[in-house]
Amino acid sequence: MTPPLAVIMQDPLIMQNPSIVDPGPPGRKLHDQRNLHDHGEGWRRERVGMRSVEERKTAVEAVVEAWIADTEVPYEAGARRGEYVLQLPGEAKLRTTVSLVVGDRALKALAFVVRRPDENHEEFYRWLLTHNLRLPGAAFALDRLGDVYLVGRLPLDAVTVDGIDDLIGVVLATADSAFNDLLSLGFATSIRKEWAWRLSRGEPTCHLAAFEHLRED
Repeated sequence: MTPPLAVIMQDPLIMQNPSIVDPGPPGRKLHDQRNLHDHGEGWRRERVGMRSVEERKTAVEAVVEAWIADTEVPYEAGARRGEYVLQLPGEAKLRTTVSLVVGDRALKALAFVVRRPDENHEEFYRWLLTHNLRLPGAAFALDRLGDVYLVGRLPLDAVTVDGIDDLIGVVLATADSAFNDLLSLGFATSIRKEWAWRLSRGEPTCHLAAFEHLRED
């Protein structure tokens, strides 16, 4: 039998569809040579802009890869270009999965925190919103299933090795420090069942020490 808490603590598969970019403006009828000339200039300007975005993204990818090399953080390439999936150690949360994604305007850090709560929803979401006011450069967010993530962003022009280090530091520290509080608020019944399951079988309970207040003897 799988312990009840084991289901809560599993990271879901992070899947995101690549964005679809329309490369050109809508067509329009051109009435004279001047309009044709203007339209051509517009196309040239847009193409230059698109190349500029690609160049910036390539430069940021190089910075991200330099940061990964410096820190020796375990990672895998994500499903999209410019996505790096990191596995970072913690204390309360033993492992945090962070996806770094180089977008058109910003470098985004997306970290899974905990699944959708089973109970006590009002207090759970109030906790998230209250703590959002205090976070520098990151915020709690929900996906379409209601699972909780941390999201942080850096504008592409502001991305440096030190900037990435600060961003990851905030995301990792916040996910780790929030973990036990969110479990206590949203999964108290499952934790009590975990206590009962382990105590009845003489199983170790050291990983439940933070939830001693939920133990029912």
